[in-house]
Amino acid sequence: MSATKTAIAKIGVVCIPVSDQERAIEFYVDRLGFEKRADVPFGEGYRWVEVAPPGADTTIAIVPPPPGKPTGDMETGIGLQTRDIDALHAELAERGVDVDAEISRMGDPVPPLFWLRDPDRNTLMVVEVPAQ
Repeated sequence: MSATKTAIAKIGVVCIPVSDQERAIEFYVDRLGFEKRADVPFGEGYRWVEVAPPGADTTIAIVPPPPGKPTGDMETGIGLQTRDIDALHAELAERGVDVDAEISRMGDPVPPLFWLRDPDRNTLMVVEVPAQ
């Protein structure tokens, strides 16, 4: 445990650079079932778009990359949680989401998990968490 104090209260937003914001909105909202929380123009023709699962505090900003930076094939480090990984995996596969062929079950202490990829092949992990 760190003895260093901080005024940081929570993680508010994580960014994923995408090549096509409309395609990304369709994926995250229509295929994954997220809510669009913000869609605001800024700068010279840019948009700040945030999506999140219903009820979530932390959002994902799907934004153009900085100038000269690529999009796609990024390990986002984002872990999404579900209470029923089998049902979610089947549902997403049925909706045409690029999900792993099988759910990984390594045993305790690693929870069941699978990876999914957005249209730019950015990966997100889905992990089962116990019901509370």
